[in-house]
Amino acid sequence: MQHVHSSAGAAWWRDTVIYQVYPRSFADGNGDGTGDLAGLRTRLPYLRDLGVDALWITPFYSSPMVDGGFDVADHRTIDPLFGDLTDAEALIDDAHALGLRVIVDLVPNHTSDQHPWFQRALREGPGSALRERYHFRPGRGTDGELPPNDWESVFGGPAWTRTTDPDGTPGDWYLHLFAPEMPDLDFDSPAVQDEFRSIIRFWLDRGADGLRIADAHGLVKAAGLPDLGRTAQAGLLGSEAVPYFDQDGVHEIHRAWRRILDGYPGERIAIAEAVTPDADRLARYVRADELHHTQNFDYLSAPWEAEALRATIERTLTAHGAVGAVATWGLGNADVHRVVTRYGDDAPGLRRARAAALLTLALPGAAYIYQGDELGLPEVLDLPEEALRDPQWERSGHTERGRDGCRVPLPWNGDAAPYGFGPDDAAPTWLPQPEAWAKLSVAAQTEDPASMLTLYRAALQIRREEEGLGDGPLDWRTGPQGTLVFGRGDGFVCTVNTGDRAAELPRPGELLLASSPFDVSDGERITLPADTAAWWRAQ
Repeated sequence: MQHVHSSAGAAWWRDTVIYQVYPRSFADGNGDGTGDLAGLRTRLPYLRDLGVDALWITPFYSSPMVDGGFDVADHRTIDPLFGDLTDAEALIDDAHALGLRVIVDLVPNHTSDQHPWFQRALREGPGSALRERYHFRPGRGTDGELPPNDWESVFGGPAWTRTTDPDGTPGDWYLHLFAPEMPDLDFDSPAVQDEFRSIIRFWLDRGADGLRIADAHGLVKAAGLPDLGRTAQAGLLGSEAVPYFDQDGVHEIHRAWRRILDGYPGERIAIAEAVTPDADRLARYVRADELHHTQNFDYLSAPWEAEALRATIERTLTAHGAVGAVATWGLGNADVHRVVTRYGDDAPGLRRARAAALLTLALPGAAYIYQGDELGLPEVLDLPEEALRDPQWERSGHTERGRDGCRVPLPWNGDAAPYGFGPDDAAPTWLPQPEAWAKLSVAAQTEDPASMLTLYRAALQIRREEEGLGDGPLDWRTGPQGTLVFGRGDGFVCTVNTGDRAAELPRPGELLLASSPFDVSDGERITLPADTAAWWRAQ
């Protein structure tokens, strides 16, 4: 079945606002304490009213859930935790009816170890054709007792696990750049390439407006799988070249996928999750014949400091501009500490996160919002150890708590947990919600003109109405140290003060929106408070 999005305008993706949904923690439709597609469907009007253009949903496919669904056993079936394929199709139809686009996750770097391919490869043993779809290798050492090379898992420990042959003897090793339950696929295999082209068409045929490609940088490994010669390899990612990420061969795969997307109506898109040593390498993923967006981890990880922010903004715009691509900006996602906490937690963190939201939504290109950031939710740092589910917790020997703290279920309404997350008689949420969240619920913030949610709604409405926002050039202006001042379009100005004291600036015009209240007198100059951003319309 073919659904054409009703407002299929050209290049909608160049200035879109995309909202990341972590479905397990968004809304619970059946009362089991875990978010699901039925719950998400009931909350789609909230996303429309917030003012976003699209939702990107992290994996909801059939999975043993070792890594929150990124260990996929079948991309064409929905995990019973989340519903079934009918729910997914209805969700896409409902979203389109509300004017929202839907982007689904594609996880091509690896499968679950419960995937039929991998299970059969183990059963059939060495020589099985199925083994060519993964990276099976004999070990080193006298009896093959050492891993084939020195690569490490992103989650800690070696990136290799030894198999047991069908006769019970120790066998070959297989590669897993993440958990051992997530064996890496080998894209040199025509069967692997065929399968993912088929999966992409499967979701586009169901009306998906795009795909977010997890680990888009990981699909090709250096020939011969050479040693890296270093330990603590996870610390090198994003700063140095490694033989298992960002190999040049990945780009031919993405070009093939782009040709499929271009064969569908309505400008379907693909988003790369890519970690590269520099901005120029990143921009290669969004050349004209490749993918449409890359996630911008450089901006996300920048400190709240004007010079650092300006440097990452300029790096991004220069590198993307060189290939004619649009930049993207976001402050959070389901894999990092929440922005309020990264910026200092409590009052200062919230104040900075409010200012950062206005900065982010004023920059050229597309913007991303992670669920709950529009509520100013902090990272939950005190989850009880027995509640932690992230494989990083176990793999690190209980030294890294992992990503659960940004994945606590959203508070919708009410004075006590589960804050309207599910039906009235629902089971406790899969991760416990803090008591303080009653004040941060959607209902509590909707009525509060000073809330984070009210700020986001106002900013997204202005962004939609202002011709100069979204795609287009940025014009830097001079400002005192610790400030960012830039113009967009015909007369829109954004001023940001990241410093710890007020800054005096020429008054840019009429105030449209400010992240913190301040006195805007009728004089020629304004005093912009610390950790504050303001949007202006030039007179």
